[in-house]
Amino acid sequence: MSQKAALEQQAAALTEQIETARRAEHTAVIAKIKALMDEHGITLTDLGRSKSPAKAVKTGGTAGRKVAVKYRNTATGDTWSGRGLQPNWLKAALSSGRKIEEFSV
Repeated sequence: MSQKAALEQQAAALTEQIETARRAEHTAVIAKIKALMDEHGITLTDLGRSKSPAKAVKTGGTAGRKVAVKYRNTATGDTWSGRGLQPNWLKAALSSGRKIEEFSV
């Protein structure tokens, strides 16, 4: 195995460990917050929230959030989320024979 491949494996393993630790910490913090809210009789309304997170998801709680970039022109740095009209830089590249997969992020 090449040194590059070994380092990429280590990086992938570390990334997974970081994500596992982040999820565990996130879960613990939520549990602590819920326990403190119950202990002190605090509701989401008391915190200034008009909707609970569960209701926000059901009613389209992602409105107004940025969409992740799906396509990038490496020459110029221009990006497109894949939503809405195709940008001119992508139209021009596709019409010149390039494939959209070449721009995937």
